[in-house]
Amino acid sequence: MDSRTLRKKYLDYFKSKGHSVIPSSSLVPENDPTVLFTTAGMFPLIPYFLGEKHPEGSKLADAQKCIRTDDIEEVGDLIHHTFFEMLGNWSFGDYFKQEAIEWSFEFLTGKDYLNIPLEKMAFSVFAGDEDAPFDRESYNKWLSLGVKSERIAKLPKKNNWWKPGDVGPCGPDTEMFYWSGALPVPARFDPDNASWVEIWNNVFMQFFRNPAGKLEVLKQKNVDTGMGLERTLAVLNGYDDNYKTDLFVPIIGALENISDKKYENYKSEFRIIADHIKAAVFAINDGVMPSNKERGYVVRRLIRRAVVKANEIGIKDNFTTKIAEKVFEIYEGVYFGSVIPAPDQVEGKAPAGIQNNKELDSGSQAAVRNDTILVELEKEETKFRKTLASGLKLISSKKELSSHDLFDLYQSFGIPLEIALEEANKLGLNIETDTIRQFHELVKRHQELSRTASAGMFKGGLADAGEETTKLHTAAHLLLQALRQVLGGTVLQKGANITAERLRFDFSYPEKMTQAQISAVEAIVNEKIEEDLPVDMEEMTLEDAKACGAMGVFDSKYGEKVKVYTIRTPQGGGAFSREICGGPHVTHTGVLGKFKIAKEESSSAGVRRIKAVLE
Repeated sequence: MDSRTLRKKYLDYFKSKGHSVIPSSSLVPENDPTVLFTTAGMFPLIPYFLGEKHPEGSKLADAQKCIRTDDIEEVGDLIHHTFFEMLGNWSFGDYFKQEAIEWSFEFLTGKDYLNIPLEKMAFSVFAGDEDAPFDRESYNKWLSLGVKSERIAKLPKKNNWWKPGDVGPCGPDTEMFYWSGALPVPARFDPDNASWVEIWNNVFMQFFRNPAGKLEVLKQKNVDTGMGLERTLAVLNGYDDNYKTDLFVPIIGALENISDKKYENYKSEFRIIADHIKAAVFAINDGVMPSNKERGYVVRRLIRRAVVKANEIGIKDNFTTKIAEKVFEIYEGVYFGSVIPAPDQVEGKAPAGIQNNKELDSGSQAAVRNDTILVELEKEETKFRKTLASGLKLISSKKELSSHDLFDLYQSFGIPLEIALEEANKLGLNIETDTIRQFHELVKRHQELSRTASAGMFKGGLADAGEETTKLHTAAHLLLQALRQVLGGTVLQKGANITAERLRFDFSYPEKMTQAQISAVEAIVNEKIEEDLPVDMEEMTLEDAKACGAMGVFDSKYGEKVKVYTIRTPQGGGAFSREICGGPHVTHTGVLGKFKIAKEESSSAGVRRIKAVLE
């Protein structure tokens, strides 16, 4: 089975079960500063787990693009990736355990679907503890479907319990495993046997852990599922190596041609290059340019790590654009080509041609975006190859290399230890074992500091829909309309980042705002707050939303139905603001407080940024 077939079978199956199939969200989380990238299918749907009504209904399914870098050092083995797709089906207070398990079972084992023999499958459920009961409902449901008790493991919270943090929604999960080892399949399921590969996970959000640490039963029980496309595809084709699927084979083939090396002899290097360049291509496509800050730094690190590995296998000339072309081919008509996800947020310099492409047909848009990706990769690779050369030159200038020298090469030049040691060996420099040990201690200390610094960034987003954040979401609508009144109707929103403390708002405008213009915008927003205007929400088709004049930032990310928020005029008949938006909003503007612009600055070419607060 190829990736297109698996993806389509999954979405078609859940569509037949009454789910609305929605497009993948951007890799850049919308209005969620707690994560750098979309790391799981659930993150774009957080408001709906918390009670917001989704315009497409209470049952959804999608294939979601994800990037995870917390285990980047593991990439190079059989299964780890930084970029991957998560197939998911979701229930927001609709169906629960019975239907979720039954549908999972039918899709996995049904002859018209994946047709996996039941004898090759095993399952796990939450065993229960003093804090929460045994998940007997899931256990009994698997038994009723013909699963033998020997193939159902009862596991503790560390295995079969989901929680985003110490406080918030949580609950048991049930996981599905496939036997990938030699026959015969063991009669009893041993979760510690690596031949049992997890391919699907159903999370049942049925509890809420309060600040006192006690579990309360949720009024709205949710289902959150995830099936990794890459891993499932490998399993279905009998591969123990994800990189042998059609999602990677064209890239591996291109690398073999460029390097004149065979994948079988350099598996780790090939996997890292293939994974990292693919992830960088998707990140740039969603507007994240290589830089030294946050998301941009992740993209830069991915590209540089790929170039280092390419250098190790003898690729001395620029090659990343050739790999990117293969990525375009693999995902043509899915994420590139006829179906194009526009960037939801641009980090750093705005790619030419992406923001104002309404007049282009989809093929032209694809060409513009693909060209931008190729330009960014070529520029970044050229720049790093010079840096890499400088680092290698620094090694040649030394009579000895200390642990701090090795760490500086690693951290500042992006040169890993093995390359530094190899170059030192060529020059006859002897590096003591103790020096290498000290280097590893420096790296470990640096990683611990990085994890501590980013802990808040990765703690999850379920808590970020509070009262202040909701107010700032609504204030952003007032701000956009005020900017259009003061600066002109050509002003468009280019991105937003909202926390409980402040609003960061990017908009198209070629010049620095004057103090008079800033004061005028503030005055308009505060006037509308004082007028206590009602905020209404209507669900409608995207076409109807456009027809009624609703503004939207990135049309191609929307599904068939959208939410339109209208801030009415004092007379109640007209609209001060009307926008397509999925975030939380207040019901009337009078609760917002006083609006204050704290800073106005450049964001990128032709884009200004406002930072504002509510006092």
